[in-house]
Amino acid sequence: MYSRRSIIVGGATLVAGCATGAPSGVAGTGVAPSRFVTVDGLHFRRDGKPYRYAGANLWYGAWLGADSAYGDRARLARELDRLQALGIRNLRIIGSAEESPLRNSITPGFRGSGSTYNEDLLKGLDWTLAELAKRDMTAVVYLANFWEWSGGMMTYLSWVNDGKYINMNDPAHPWPEFPDWNAAFYSNPRAQALLRDYIKAVVTRTNSVTGRRYADDPTIMAWQLANEPRPGGSDAVAVPNLPHFYRWIDTTARYIKALDPHHLVTTGSEGLKGSIEREDVVLAAHRSPAIDYMTTHIWPNNWSWMDAGNLAATYDAGAAKVADYIATHVRLARQLGKPLVIEEFGYPRDGAAAYDPGIPTTFKDRFYRQIYAAVEADVAAGGPLAGSNFWAWNGEARSRHADHRFVRGDLAYMGDPPHEPQGWYGVFDSDASTQAVIRAHAKALAG
Repeated sequence: MYSRRSIIVGGATLVAGCATGAPSGVAGTGVAPSRFVTVDGLHFRRDGKPYRYAGANLWYGAWLGADSAYGDRARLARELDRLQALGIRNLRIIGSAEESPLRNSITPGFRGSGSTYNEDLLKGLDWTLAELAKRDMTAVVYLANFWEWSGGMMTYLSWVNDGKYINMNDPAHPWPEFPDWNAAFYSNPRAQALLRDYIKAVVTRTNSVTGRRYADDPTIMAWQLANEPRPGGSDAVAVPNLPHFYRWIDTTARYIKALDPHHLVTTGSEGLKGSIEREDVVLAAHRSPAIDYMTTHIWPNNWSWMDAGNLAATYDAGAAKVADYIATHVRLARQLGKPLVIEEFGYPRDGAAAYDPGIPTTFKDRFYRQIYAAVEADVAAGGPLAGSNFWAWNGEARSRHADHRFVRGDLAYMGDPPHEPQGWYGVFDSDASTQAVIRAHAKALAG
């Protein structure tokens, strides 16, 4: 793996430094090699010790961190303090968003179709990473999105095909037209070139707060190619598209490694559900030596494994499928010889259309305990499961609208992105029982 090669290079630098009296560290960074998260077989390491973590998703960090009308740095600090108190060690955040014609996309974005990028929002990302460093947290930063809520691949395609696009959940374009259309990204060199330009700008950026290059910052655990990249929605499109999909993963990961040899790179894949339910596709998507670890996401409600309107009767059947899904991905990670992270998992509150923080979280808490028990058991067995990131942290935000829908211009950012009901899956600062489950797991891993 690339991470092992980086360790060898770092070790050679250490020896040379000792011989000349120069300070030891990763060449050119002034940072000890052990501060970067690295891969050692099935496991992560940091500071010379195994690195396992309870994590969260906080996609909107850069927006809060921006010194602008849409930012709120004081709230960002409060939210990070709350997460730190829970024992959260890693945050998965988005480092890209495209100014988009798509109905449910967030504004502002990091970029439009040209080569000028939103410096205010990039400085918001700078600020977020600097605040994470103060709390000794690490970040996984994803650099694109398969879905529409941040613009994503559909927007890149619209920039090179004379403005053509379709909206997700448009009745005129029923499922799986959206993912099938999006799959054209992997064989479109012009769209990919636009993304590569942006990747280069971010990965080689110097943080305006700390003065440290992103490529030299151990606060970043990993770069992620995209949020939930898929080869398509239907077999008819996805299967012939697989060579393009695999090539995009491998070449993009290698491109990032060439820009930044110190950080891990991974896909952002959902696992089987994002791989047309085929184990060989999951394995092939993570087999590149430039992909350091495997990811999976778990969404029982979205996948109709349970009925949100009748959780008491359907929870157990869904839980059995969750257990099998985790076990399958642990087996695949062992087969690959790489670590595994459950980097998204979400569950609704008690009842259908239950978005208000006053509604109980009985079954949500049970689901969290199941995920965490699986991680703890696999860690005890020496397996590849190294961490998890719940979806997602709402914190002190509350929906501004009676229908719990996001309206462009809303500043009460939640873990639920703009295309989803606000409060659907996120954890509020008032969710004491869910937080107790998170805290207990973080304590168990720390022990």
